[in-house]
Amino acid sequence: MNQFKLSLKTLLSAYDKNETTATVIARDKKYVDRVLNTPLTTEHFTFLKENIRYVGVTQNFREIIDYFKTPAGETPAGFKVQYELTENNVLRIDLIRNISYDKNGIKRPTKLLFSADSANPYEVEPIKHMIANLTCNPGIIYDLFINNPKANIGNKFKTRDEVMQEIGNILGPGCDISVELNNPFSDSINELLEEAARFKEMLSKYRVVIKVPHTGPVNGENVKELLQGDKKFQRAYDSGTTKDKFRGHNLALLLHEHGYRINFTLMFEPYQTALALQARPYFINSFVRHRGMASIAMHNYLNQYTKSNDDKVLEELKKFFVEKDYLAPGNNMSLADVKKTAERILKYRNWNNHEGEDQLDGVRHNLRLLKHANLADTRLIICSMEGEENYPAIDKLLAEPEFADVADRVVITAEPEYLAKFTTSPLVISYQRRFMNAAQGQK
Repeated sequence: MNQFKLSLKTLLSAYDKNETTATVIARDKKYVDRVLNTPLTTEHFTFLKENIRYVGVTQNFREIIDYFKTPAGETPAGFKVQYELTENNVLRIDLIRNISYDKNGIKRPTKLLFSADSANPYEVEPIKHMIANLTCNPGIIYDLFINNPKANIGNKFKTRDEVMQEIGNILGPGCDISVELNNPFSDSINELLEEAARFKEMLSKYRVVIKVPHTGPVNGENVKELLQGDKKFQRAYDSGTTKDKFRGHNLALLLHEHGYRINFTLMFEPYQTALALQARPYFINSFVRHRGMASIAMHNYLNQYTKSNDDKVLEELKKFFVEKDYLAPGNNMSLADVKKTAERILKYRNWNNHEGEDQLDGVRHNLRLLKHANLADTRLIICSMEGEENYPAIDKLLAEPEFADVADRVVITAEPEYLAKFTTSPLVISYQRRFMNAAQGQK
């Protein structure tokens, strides 16, 4: 622990045995002044004091400050201050993208970060200081906002680009923004790269993250089945070609090679994770809600069958599997195999033990994989929550000692309204009643 508060300012005012001081490069002075009070450890202070003669900033530092029009004396949120000792004893100060940091290189209050699932500027505004990422897809942008008169008040926003531009203005530099391409099944690489480039131009290379979905057996030809008629996919979710099922992975790698950070999404089962990590994503995901709801339904059907031994229950379970895309329409799976399938799924999901009784076995699995992955900057987004139990269960899990060393690699994302639900409790009302009455001189 430092006995004194050490900083670059202290360093520049110190002198060595030859009574010479380090000199700030003249053209960089207005930039260096922004980080003079950034804390230094005793070890770093001692090393720099003995080894530097000049202090300046990198070209990247200048570009970031100028792009975000950062107020004098500050560095923007979303960036870590980093030092590099170059030839001729020059200390170069740089800014490295890291959403764990608030402005002036100070870490956010907790290692755990929060995100919002929203494309509604009116909803994002009150939560903007609490989140480090915003994530949205075409459904969130179009269905929940642009085409929703209750949300898009007065039909003010008419295009996706207008919405994203406004959200970028609201959130500022410290928040990543994960956006999904309109058509991940396009055969035109140029079309995909052009759409990604529009997002980068709009939101900046520092903030934009491109969402890439797992695609399974869906491709540019059969995707029409999801858009027409009963919108049911006519083949099994695990059928199709190897090329189709790895399309998302290869698209993620393509975009990564072009300098984009990737949010690899639609991850519902933990067995998807290790292969997803091969695509070098910036974010991976654990979807909680729909997987948990399906597990509850399967458990209930099996219980009903155990009690009644009535095949009608298994027929209903089979219909449920078709409705939720576990089985394709027109499949010929026997009722016995339907039962075995449900039992197998629940066993894999650790339904009857401490790993999965809170429906978070997938989250645990993904955190364990992250510990051993050679991807130090990859984070896990825990997403798709609802009800009274999901968030409190996640909150408890992240307090478990096993996951203390990966808490800084977790982002919890939900609709702002859902996160807001857990800022309060019944006793808030009770105490406010007491305080406000006391303030007015009442008993």
